[in-house]
Amino acid sequence: MTIVASSPTASAAALPGKGAGPLLRAWRERRRISQLELALRADSSARHISFIETGRSRPSEEMVLRLAEQLDVPVRERNSLLLAAGYAPRYPETPLDDPALDALRDGMERLIRGYEPYPALVVDAGYTVVAANRGIAMLLEGVPEELTAPAPNAMRLTLHPEGLAPRIRNLREWRGHLLAQMEREIALHRSDRLRALYEEVAAYPVPEEPPGAEPAAPVPYFALPLRIEHDGRILSFVSSISTFNTPMDVTVAELAIETFLPADPATAKYLHTLVG
Repeated sequence: MTIVASSPTASAAALPGKGAGPLLRAWRERRRISQLELALRADSSARHISFIETGRSRPSEEMVLRLAEQLDVPVRERNSLLLAAGYAPRYPETPLDDPALDALRDGMERLIRGYEPYPALVVDAGYTVVAANRGIAMLLEGVPEELTAPAPNAMRLTLHPEGLAPRIRNLREWRGHLLAQMEREIALHRSDRLRALYEEVAAYPVPEEPPGAEPAAPVPYFALPLRIEHDGRILSFVSSISTFNTPMDVTVAELAIETFLPADPATAKYLHTLVG
C-alpha cells in the first residue's frame, strides 16, 4: 500500500482582462442564487454584487474569498478567482510526496488499513488511485498489469472491459452511477483532464451479461450496491466517499477516501473468513 504522487488537475482559466466579475457571476448562476441572496449571505448589498459582476467595482481580496465561500467554490477555483481579481493565489498545491504532507499520508494509510478486510482507497480529482488497502487488492486479483500499474485510475479499473467490468453483476446500474458522478465533478471543476477521462470510459463497450446470470438477491439495500464476483461468489458493497474538512491546500482539497461497506451479512462473513 503505497502513496503515489498525483499530477495536478487542470483548472479553469481566469478570463484575462475581465476581472473576477464574470467568473463570480458564473458560479452564482451555477448555484442558482440571486444577487440579493448572495449579498445577504456575504453581508453585502445586491448593488455591490452587481457592480462586481459587471466590472464596475473591483472586489477586495477579502470579498473575493467571502463570496467564494458562500458559493462553495472549490479551492483550486478560488485561486483562479483571486488571480482574475489581481491578487496572489491564497492556497498552495503541495505535491503529495512532499515531506510537509507526511502526517496526511500516514493518517490516510492508517485509516484505510484499519478498514480491512473491507475495501478502501484514496483517489485524487482525476480518480488516480494514490493509496489502496488489501481489500481493494483482493477485488483486483486477475486484472491485467497494464491497468494496475503504478498510479492506476479507478474509473478505468472499474469500467474497462479487461478490468472489473465483466465481474460486476449490476454493471449497467453501477456504470450509470459512476458516469453521473463524473458529470457532476466536471460541472463543478471544469477540468479538461476529467472530461477526457469521462469520454474515454463512457466509450468502453458494456460486456454482455453471462448466460444464466443470477438475478439480484431480494435484499432491501439502503443504497445502490456494487455487486461483484470474486472466486465464484457474488459480493455486495455500498460505497461512501469522505473528503477533508476546510482544506487549505489544493492537493488535500481534491483527495477523496472511498470505503466499501458490506451490503449483506454473507459478504461481511466471507471477507472476515478470508483474513481469518
